[in-house]
Amino acid sequence: MATSTYTVKGMTCGHCVSSVEEEVGAVTGVTGVQVDLATGLVTVDSDGPADGAAIAAAVEEAGYEVVTPS
Repeated sequence: MATSTYTVKGMTCGHCVSSVEEEVGAVTGVTGVQVDLATGLVTVDSDGPADGAAIAAAVEEAGYEVVTPS
């Protein structure tokens, strides 16, 4: 199991959080997603190393932008 954290720009409400959780949660291998609206941090748990490009694409599909993977 692996955990990675991303900073996401543009989230302003609970609906934003739900959208990001839903899109990122659908990425193959992702087992859990936690979004902190106040900090913009998205923590992703996955079976193995997360596919950063797929995570970023899912965030963009939700309408937001990954600023920096950490």
